[in-house]
Amino acid sequence: MEEIEKVAEENFKTWADSLLTKDPKKVADLYAEDATFLPTLSPDFKLGKSETKEYFEHFLLKNPEGEIKSEVVQDLGRFCYLHSGLYDFEVNGLDGKRNPVEARFSFVWRKDSDGKWRIIHHHSSVRPKLNH
Repeated sequence: MEEIEKVAEENFKTWADSLLTKDPKKVADLYAEDATFLPTLSPDFKLGKSETKEYFEHFLLKNPEGEIKSEVVQDLGRFCYLHSGLYDFEVNGLDGKRNPVEARFSFVWRKDSDGKWRIIHHHSSVRPKLNH
């Protein structure tokens, strides 16, 4: 495994583990102050850490648990990479049952001046169903 792929694996695990804490601040702290975010279950375009936190205040109530199904990591330079692919989530539905959400994702991560990896862009969207 190449170094940037290992970094991506570790960063995704950190992000997924932060969801399990149910603490929206902990999740939002992984995003840069100038982050852009297109969430899975919202029509809004979120800007910055505070709007990201606001989204996760509601999303975390669904007790999301995610797993990557396929992925690609592309090195964008010394301190930046794109991690994209497909992931599946299970979330609590209105009926109290766990419901699957099949989604596409892309994260752009950048190492900040403190040496910490931060998400500068995150796009997640429900995977369209094919109509045959």
